[in-house]
Amino acid sequence: MKPTRCQGLSFLAACAALAVASTAQAQNYDVTIDGSDAIWLAGRTDLVIPAANLPWVGGLQRHGNPTPEEILETVPSFVSVVAGYIVRKLDPAVGGISFFNGFGAPIFGPGGNGSVGSNLTAFGGISSYMGPQVPLVGVFLSDAVPSAGAPAGLDFSPAGLGIDFLSLSPGLGQVFYIGDGKTAGDMFQQFVAPVGATRLFLGIPDGFGFGGVPGAYDDNDGSYQIRIGINQVPGIPEPETYALMLAGLGVLGAVARRRRR
Repeated sequence: MKPTRCQGLSFLAACAALAVASTAQAQNYDVTIDGSDAIWLAGRTDLVIPAANLPWVGGLQRHGNPTPEEILETVPSFVSVVAGYIVRKLDPAVGGISFFNGFGAPIFGPGGNGSVGSNLTAFGGISSYMGPQVPLVGVFLSDAVPSAGAPAGLDFSPAGLGIDFLSLSPGLGQVFYIGDGKTAGDMFQQFVAPVGATRLFLGIPDGFGFGGVPGAYDDNDGSYQIRIGINQVPGIPEPETYALMLAGLGVLGAVARRRRR
């Protein structure tokens, strides 16, 4: 059986309904990402994070000696998504995190430190990460707890994807760079939720010397703050969205007038 194509008035009415539905799905979230929010703990309800003064066997790496901060790793926050949803920053991310041993400076913003420097391996079903040191990152997951068999990692170094892309469609379990959420040309970047995604987790990538096995979160202090928009367009909506809505509403109005006659 062949699929039926919408034609004429039905097509425009459907477009108007789609535009209204998209607007109804739009949501905003204000999220704080702490320096302890380890992106590799996203979705992990099967782990018990030990006290800061205890070793973590089979978990993320920790400093061998107590740090001035003695910060405990935390599971990142998430926002709900559906496959195909478009996630954008509605405002550039702000805040700062100190990820060297000791309180205070140097403090780095959501873009992290430099354009390269991190090359961290996969952990617990979540991919590796390559790119700037300790920026704001995300990972899309389903409702399932991440397990063995992490997907291939993405490369956000200048030799790879870089950080100046306009749109990105990562797969489930692939850690991706967010930074401040804008390109060098001051355009808001967009991130498309993949098939199977139900949650977007926001955290940071860290490790000793920013390479190898993830860890070293126990000396991170500070936080990033962001305003996330799901199916929202920063500033003025795209002209085509208005065009669809106006055309559809116009047709619906014409149909209503004919019925009144």
